[in-house]
Amino acid sequence: MDQKAWKKLVESISKAVKSFKKSEIECLIRLFHHLVGRTDGSCDNIGLDRNTFRAILHSMFGMTDDMLMNRVFFAFDKDNDNRINVKEWVKGLSVFLRGTFEEKLKFCFEVYYLNGDGFISREEIFDILKNSLHQQSSEEETDEGIKELVDIILKKMDYDNDGKISFADFEKAVREDRLLLEVFGPCLPEVKNCLDFEALAFRNIPTSCF
Repeated sequence: MDQKAWKKLVESISKAVKSFKKSEIECLIRLFHHLVGRTDGSCDNIGLDRNTFRAILHSMFGMTDDMLMNRVFFAFDKDNDNRINVKEWVKGLSVFLRGTFEEKLKFCFEVYYLNGDGFISREEIFDILKNSLHQQSSEEETDEGIKELVDIILKKMDYDNDGKISFADFEKAVREDRLLLEVFGPCLPEVKNCLDFEALAFRNIPTSCF
C-alpha cells in the first residue's frame, strides 16, 4: 500500500474509533496484515475467516467456548460477509480492549441473541447454557437443571414478562448487577489477556510494529 492510501485508511479508521491513538491504529493494521498473511500491505478483499479469528481468540485472548467464539466472530463481522476486514478488526478490538461500559453492554447482548431478531429467547438461553455447562450427570437431569436455571434468569431479567430478554431488559438488569454482563458465558477477554495483547501489538510504537 502506498503512503497516500495508508494515510487515508488510518484517518478513516481513526474517525470511527476514538479509543486508539493513530500510532496504535497503525500497529493494529500491521498486525492484521501479519495475521492474514499479506505482505504487500493491501487491505483490498482480504479478511480474517472464522477459523483464523477463533484461533486468535483462543491464543491471544484465552477463549475456549466454541459457540461463543463463533458468536464473537459474527459480532465483529458487521457486514456479514463471513470475514473480518481491517476496519471491523480495529473497531471490534476497541470494544475488547478499551470499550466503555455501554459499548461492552451492546456487544455482549449482540453476542447472545443468536438468531438476529434482537431478543434473547428462552430457547437461545437454554442452548447457550447447555453448551457452556459441563455435563456431570445424565443429559436428562442436566436439561432439567438448565431449564430451572433459564426460569431463574428470565424471572430476574425479563422485566416486561414477555418470555424473552430485550436489550432494554438486559441493560436494566446489568446496570443493577454488573456481574450479569456475561451471564450467558464469557465473550469479553480478561484484563490480563487485554494487557498482554496490547503489549504485543503496541510494543514498537511509533515505528513499525513488525
